[in-house]
Amino acid sequence: MWFVMLFAALWIRLDFTVDDSYLRGAATFALAAMVGQLLVGYLVGPYSISHVLGSFEEVVELTTTTLIVTVVLFLWSLMVSPPVIPRGVPLTAGALAIATMFAVRFVVRTVRSHKAMQTAAERRAIVLGAGEAGRRLLRSMKYDGAGSFVAVALLDDDPSKHRLRLEGLRVRGTRADIASVAERFEADTLVLALPNAEAPTLRDLAARAADAGLDVVSLPPLKDIMGGRPTPNDLRDLDVADLLGRRPVELDTTAIAEQISGRRVLVTGAGGSIGSELCRQIARFGPSRLFMLDRDESGLQGTEMSLSGHGLLDSDDLILADIRDPKALEEAFERARPEVVFHAAALKHLPLLEAHPLEAWKSNVIGTLNVLTAAEAVGVSTFVNISTDKAANPTCVLGYSKRLAERLTADFARRASGRYVSVRFGNVLGSRGSVVHAFTAQIEMGGPITVTHPDVRRYFMLIPEACQLVLEAASIGVDGEVMVLEMGEQVKILEVAQTLIRMSGRRDIDVVFTGLRPGEKLGEELFSPNEERRSTDHPLVDSVDVPSMAGEAVLETTFESAEHGRDWMQRESMVPAPTRAEAVQR
Repeated sequence: MWFVMLFAALWIRLDFTVDDSYLRGAATFALAAMVGQLLVGYLVGPYSISHVLGSFEEVVELTTTTLIVTVVLFLWSLMVSPPVIPRGVPLTAGALAIATMFAVRFVVRTVRSHKAMQTAAERRAIVLGAGEAGRRLLRSMKYDGAGSFVAVALLDDDPSKHRLRLEGLRVRGTRADIASVAERFEADTLVLALPNAEAPTLRDLAARAADAGLDVVSLPPLKDIMGGRPTPNDLRDLDVADLLGRRPVELDTTAIAEQISGRRVLVTGAGGSIGSELCRQIARFGPSRLFMLDRDESGLQGTEMSLSGHGLLDSDDLILADIRDPKALEEAFERARPEVVFHAAALKHLPLLEAHPLEAWKSNVIGTLNVLTAAEAVGVSTFVNISTDKAANPTCVLGYSKRLAERLTADFARRASGRYVSVRFGNVLGSRGSVVHAFTAQIEMGGPITVTHPDVRRYFMLIPEACQLVLEAASIGVDGEVMVLEMGEQVKILEVAQTLIRMSGRRDIDVVFTGLRPGEKLGEELFSPNEERRSTDHPLVDSVDVPSMAGEAVLETTFESAEHGRDWMQRESMVPAPTRAEAVQR
């Protein structure tokens, strides 16, 4: 480069002509530059150390070497008299030499990495997302080893990026062009470089990719990526949690820690999906003791295993008791003396409770009253009742019973010394008996998948997300109020089924509609029509008031039949909520 560029600089300096009087001097300087570059390069480093081609370290040392040679040649040209070449030629030649050295290295590195990618890659990928995450992912694919992927095209929904090029790839369109771009570039995979994409966006992209015959892989949320720098190793297949419930939740950890840290905490239903996750999250905030109560010994063992790494069942923190047994609860609370209680134990399967309404009464109403009474007796400071969106404008036994549990909690808030609140939310992905588990089992058996109605839709949350917001609501809840978690948009159950079928890779699974079950709504509600919705200090938590119900009225009630019990619960769950003025006065 030095030899060629020194003559090129002379040619430029002489207005693109050749003066024979300077040729001998130019040859001398060119040979000197070549020898100087090699000698200084071995001393400074770029030729004596095996750097990665085009790496930062090589560029720095190469620049240093070339600058030293340039300065020496320039000083030499100043000292020679008469001048054998124009004195500015070494400076121009040095600049041209370093520029071409960089250019050649860039070209060689690009060609090598491209060949390596083409050789190693098994999957031709369209990358959707030309933002910072996409830029870093493409760079990592190109220079750090792409694994099984080679990027062949780039897409982005931002119109301002439609002529953008990243690492040699041009943006070819938007998500609407997925099918045509896939066909043009013979792609087989869609890579979603959208680490913070929300669930509706992911569902739409997954559906478009399925229509185009593409597999889908995605970057996880940035908080889950080591150092926040995405690489091909971070790519993973979409799962149903991504498609239905992925959403960042910001917590006021200080407020939660003030409620839990150093205090005695008890969780009922600790062996269930919500209760066990609550235990795991509560444990992170350093309670002085964490008591786990359940009647399911296997569930308790599973929770203990996830917290301590063993399932010996020999800890005093495990309480085997039934919330239907007031005497057992009284003894358990007296022994544990909790300061904070999370009541997650309940029956929750709508069809079974419709068939056996008195079981809902015994567990969800009487059981909740038993827990509230035991908590009041030991003077708990905070009591959190886990409720459900079916308690809002209820139409089923599950909703009636959980509405009554909210009313009982409000009554204890009125008369007890501690703070008593309820937290209301919808379906939780991955919980035991959830629709996802049912559909997965049906797919494994070869189908069909049974859906009650093509238009039935539900709210969905992830278990960690729901429990995080329960803790947040517990820290900000006002005595007697029901805290209602923001659930986002409702998702059609049919869409859940179709998503699981696509993810399974099966094309022979049918969907059969069985009709709405008794008490089932097409869509859920988070608030009753007469409830006054209010915002709280957290953007994902609202609150409402519910009418209180005295525990004595519940204990004095007897039923002649299951149908009588159902009718009574329905009537009492329809008592209108108090006005805000009435609630404040109460």
